[in-house]
Amino acid sequence: MKPHYTNSQFTIHKITCGPYDNNAYIVICNRTNESLLIDTPAEPSVLVAIASTTQVKYIAITHNHMDHLLGFEEVTKAFQAKVAIGESDSSELSVAPDLFLEDGKEIRVGDLSVRAIHTPGHTKGSTCLLLNGHLFTGDTLFPGGPGKTKAPDNLKEIIESITSRLFILGDDVSFYPGHGDDGLLGTARKEYEIYSSKTHPDDLFGDVEWLKS
Repeated sequence: MKPHYTNSQFTIHKITCGPYDNNAYIVICNRTNESLLIDTPAEPSVLVAIASTTQVKYIAITHNHMDHLLGFEEVTKAFQAKVAIGESDSSELSVAPDLFLEDGKEIRVGDLSVRAIHTPGHTKGSTCLLLNGHLFTGDTLFPGGPGKTKAPDNLKEIIESITSRLFILGDDVSFYPGHGDDGLLGTARKEYEIYSSKTHPDDLFGDVEWLKS
């Protein structure tokens, strides 16, 4: 399978899995062939097959929603790897995680350092992962808007997470969400500025789009 992205240091594979069109990712250190898997959707056979050509060190879960975990047991049984998730989301796992993705915590994968960024809103423990200008956002941020929220307070929380923790990373950062296409933080920030210039009802939540809401 052709890599989704590659440079001299690392390679990223993006695999769309299962009935909910979830994106799972494999991040590989080119020198050591050690890897990090991000999310475990249903029907992960392609994910497992590609990852089996690497030395899987960690399996990171961006948040605990069912569609990101339907392949969890199959993936974790295939590899002797440490499982990581945000502490507030850890109760949904079928096994206890090996470590919590605390804000600022770094995971070492060969020569690579991947930093966890806690971004609550979609769930309490939602976590993004940053590697050298490449950001894995789970269901926190998509091209066009934030992830779906369950209440107005959650929408305020996810927007705070995005504006204060993600947009500060720089406009040229590429981001890779849990569903759909990639995006650029610079594009998302400009679209958010249009959204924030408008007045919105206090009870707004759910599926919000920067340019249409």
